[in-house]
Amino acid sequence: QVQPVESGGGSVQAGGSLRLSCAASGRTFANYAMGWFRQAPGKEREFVAAISGNTLSTTYADSAKGRFTINRDNTKSTVYLQMNSLKPEDTAVYYCAARRGRTSGRDNEYDYWGQGTQVTVSS
Repeated sequence: QVQPVESGGGSVQAGGSLRLSCAASGRTFANYAMGWFRQAPGKEREFVAAISGNTLSTTYADSAKGRFTINRDNTKSTVYLQMNSLKPEDTAVYYCAARRGRTSGRDNEYDYWGQGTQVTVSS
């Protein structure tokens, strides 16, 4: 099992960038697909991006395509989300999650979740 811990959130102006990190404890990190989700106030949690354990497969929500990049370093048991051209509507708590097997955009298919990190984008 893995325990994700997010970091890197903060406040930024529209058009700016942030890089989120998620460090996951556990010796079998490469066996887990990792996903990023977010939840804005008053809204349901939504999928942002996911990456397979072997790094060969990534998937993005339409809102993230072209602006966000997910990658991982299995030697450091860490997954990253590089966010560029941020918009006020990207404001949310961002969560990192892990699941065995393939990537998924469904939050109910992930078994392990971090506490979340706040991202605030001002106009």
